[in-house]
Amino acid sequence: MSKKLPTDLVEQAISIQDAWVRIDEGLTFGSLNMGALVMDINGLRNVELSLVGLENHMTELRNQRDALQESTWDKVKRVRAGVKANFGDDSPQYELVGGTRLSDRKTARRTATPVQ
Repeated sequence: MSKKLPTDLVEQAISIQDAWVRIDEGLTFGSLNMGALVMDINGLRNVELSLVGLENHMTELRNQRDALQESTWDKVKRVRAGVKANFGDDSPQYELVGGTRLSDRKTARRTATPVQ
């Protein structure tokens, strides 16, 4: 959308509708009449309600996904730890479940501390 629309558009439209009723309900501006404005206001409200419902549904799905990810990660860690405990941390079985074998790990390098 290229145009900047006011954030309180529905409130402004309702205000215009109230004023229009006070002035003259039969007043038209070319093809624009009170019914067209009312239909747009109702359409906006329905779309907003639908969007809120969908956003709530998306939040529920994200929460379910996050819970499943936590549960799955816990199981992955437990399986790796179990394979490490049963077969050792340098076994091919440990490598199969995604662990880095002890013999494949790089040794830590110590850097000399500068003398001051």
